Amino acid sequence: NHGVPALLGITEGRSFAMATCVPDLPAALLKQIAEAEIRYYDYRRSVAEGWEKKRAQQAAEAKKQEKKAEPVAEVKKPAPAPAPVAPTPAKKEEDDIDLFGDDDDEETKAAMEAKKKELEGKKKAKPAVIAKSSIVLDVKPWEAETDLKALEAAVRAIEMEGLLWGASKFLPVAYGVKKLQINAVIVDDLVSTDDLEEKITAFEDYVQSMDIAAFNKI
Repeated sequence: NHGVPALLGITEGRSFAMATCVPDLPAALLKQIAEAEIRYYDYRRSVAEGWEKKRAQQAAEAKKQEKKAEPVAEVKKPAPAPAPVAPTPAKKEEDDIDLFGDDDDEETKAAMEAKKKELEGKKKAKPAVIAKSSIVLDVKPWEAETDLKALEAAVRAIEMEGLLWGASKFLPVAYGVKKLQINAVIVDDLVSTDDLEEKITAFEDYVQSMDIAAFNKI
């Protein structure tokens, strides 16, 4: 009649097997006792596991602290290898002494001088390159009635060192006016186009103007 509290007092510290020895216990009450005992053992197991886990963590932490406290071993660097010693050049034997070295030097100098003179002689003998140019001149008269033959004769009468006149022809310009186109070869160092223009335009009765139609180096 006292119910579960009285029964729990009786079975405290005892196993479920002892509780089942009590006669005439209802099945529902036995079930409650069994569930309570299971929870009790689960609690004890969880507490024990918690303590084991805590001890393992404390042991691991202690090992970490010990490792930190241990002095770090100093790593010694290997000693540098000794620098290679350059071999000492062997002394020349007396047999290697050139007793005629001075004579050989004189012969070499003489040969070099002879070669130098030979090259200089070839340079002097080689003819100098003369720079020349081929030009085409357009000479325009004043009017259609200008005597082109007389104009050409006047132009060809110009003589200069380094000037050689070539072929010529008459070409139409406009309104019946024709111009004289004449070729010439000049030596660049002796004749300039400015000199030619000055001499050709000096024939004022025939020439109105002069232009360079073409200029090519030869």
